[in-house]
Amino acid sequence: MEKIKEELEKPIYLIISFVSLMLSLVLLILKNLEIISLNPYLDFAWITIILSGYPIIFEAIEGLFKDREIKSSLLISIAIIASIVISEMFAAAEVAFIMALGELLEELTINKAKKGIDNLIKITPKYGYVVENNEVVKRDIDEIKASEIVRIFPGDEVPLDGVVLSGSTDINEATLTGEAIPVLKEKGSKVYAGTFNYNGTIDILVESEYKNSSFQKMIDLLNETKTKKAPLQRIADKWASILVPLSCLIAIITTIVTWIIYGNNDNIALIRGVTILVVFCPCALSLATPTSIIAGVGQATKYGVLIKSGEAIENIGRSNVIFFDKTGTITKGVLIVDNVVCTNMLNEDEILSIAYSLESLSAHPISEAIINKAKEKGLKPKEIDEINIEAGKGISGIYLNQKYYLGNKLYLEENNIKISDDIIREVNELRLTSKVVIFLSDTEKILGYISLMDTIKENAKDVISKIKSLGYKTVILSGDDYNTVSNIKNQIGVDDFKANLLPLDKVKIIEKYKKSGYKTVMVGDGLNDALALEVADSSVSMSKIGSDIAIEASDISLLNDDIDKLPYLLLLSNKTINTIKLNIFLSLFVNFVATILSIFGILDPITGAIVHNVGSLLIILNASLLYERKFIDKIDYN
Repeated sequence: MEKIKEELEKPIYLIISFVSLMLSLVLLILKNLEIISLNPYLDFAWITIILSGYPIIFEAIEGLFKDREIKSSLLISIAIIASIVISEMFAAAEVAFIMALGELLEELTINKAKKGIDNLIKITPKYGYVVENNEVVKRDIDEIKASEIVRIFPGDEVPLDGVVLSGSTDINEATLTGEAIPVLKEKGSKVYAGTFNYNGTIDILVESEYKNSSFQKMIDLLNETKTKKAPLQRIADKWASILVPLSCLIAIITTIVTWIIYGNNDNIALIRGVTILVVFCPCALSLATPTSIIAGVGQATKYGVLIKSGEAIENIGRSNVIFFDKTGTITKGVLIVDNVVCTNMLNEDEILSIAYSLESLSAHPISEAIINKAKEKGLKPKEIDEINIEAGKGISGIYLNQKYYLGNKLYLEENNIKISDDIIREVNELRLTSKVVIFLSDTEKILGYISLMDTIKENAKDVISKIKSLGYKTVILSGDDYNTVSNIKNQIGVDDFKANLLPLDKVKIIEKYKKSGYKTVMVGDGLNDALALEVADSSVSMSKIGSDIAIEASDISLLNDDIDKLPYLLLLSNKTINTIKLNIFLSLFVNFVATILSIFGILDPITGAIVHNVGSLLIILNASLLYERKFIDKIDYN
């Protein structure tokens, strides 16, 4: 039975139904002209009723007895059967055909709205070139395992997530980030499945199998949007379950009253009752939310915004306060050397060179910042003897028979190195501007210090300004000290901030806002934000698609690892909510007007079906416009 239903829903049978309906219309015209007499049981309309009506009736019976639900298809089925009873074969066929046509148009519109998703699936890599015993072997994507080496040639798609072992190239990551500008990849860089290699040959070490790749995770998450219902969709479903029995009641009352007034002349009473059943069907209402949600999700995907569910896009559209983690969200999360200060005999390059030499064996973020700065200046590491590292404090070593210490204030004091009051005063002022200071000394005195900072993202101030202009309150939640967060707050213009927070502290603050009536959004980038991401009404992850923790904890992911698409997301969410509300209003308004016209006999089953489906098509068209609108152009990201 299910297979028959699926088979009859193919477009070819809709074409046959249309041809049969047109032949039935010709016979109906000839009958009305009294050229021929027409036996209702020998009408081409039966072909349309069977081909287009069977899937509708099957769905109605399945919903009633299997799912224990009253669906809109039940009302359509009753309208078809009632039309047959009063020998309105053409009307029954037209109702069945127009409903089937509406289903097809809905599917076509949804497919159009999902083309951003489908395009991702179409470009799924099929194979990769594995390096085995110095030979390159072509292998299906599913057969390549983690820790194998894959060679990627110019013009190829990256088959799997991995790290570049050798070579360099430009990679187009638009499928993941929405950004068309190529990204330079060299040794140590991460590459992601589904991205495009422009001009170089690289070897990568595969990090995970394709089923666990970033690209497949994106597809899996996008597919979730097809099954999750949004709050407004549940409201629409509830209304549909009310409207079906209500329409039957109104149809029965109208039939009885009309029968009392006109009797059974020309089946007027039954025709009006059947017409009410046709026009009262809540198809348009059922379409109001899902078409809008899918259009919104589809548009967001085009611009590198991954929305997991309809509920997520609705919740963020209703929000009014946004919490931001600081590091990696507002700031870049990477330390850089801001300044090198000399306090004694050495110059800047000498201080930086010794610091570079001491830090060359460390992978600490401060070490990386110093090393990168030294390399930028073309400095070379010196040979250091007797290196000793004290975790969390500093490092010491001997160069040209002189021992040097590099570390924080506590580390130097523990090694009996005195820091003058003037230097302490300078350093305290730097800390007020969110900077970290590392001292360099010999065994007796301070030689200089290096200040480092985590830079604010260039677009942070502009993005915060746009978010506030949309009516949102903005708050930073950070584990950093008060002065650091306060300084960032003043620079980018957020409304409020909270500092020195542990993960549970962030949760408590968000819950406090929720109890006060706020609808909350948390924007974060990693493990320390996972609890806050879970407890907020909506959550947005700032990590790239390869970060499992951020994606699993959040409802929405901004795939370009930046906040520049956040104003667009908020605007799109608001427009999606407005589109849903407008669709619901239009569907109820069309049903109401058509029902009044049916009660007074202005509409019959044929014209009633046309009017009803015009309402459904109007809903689909409005949702389709949401997908096509250029919200991104309303926000200047330059």
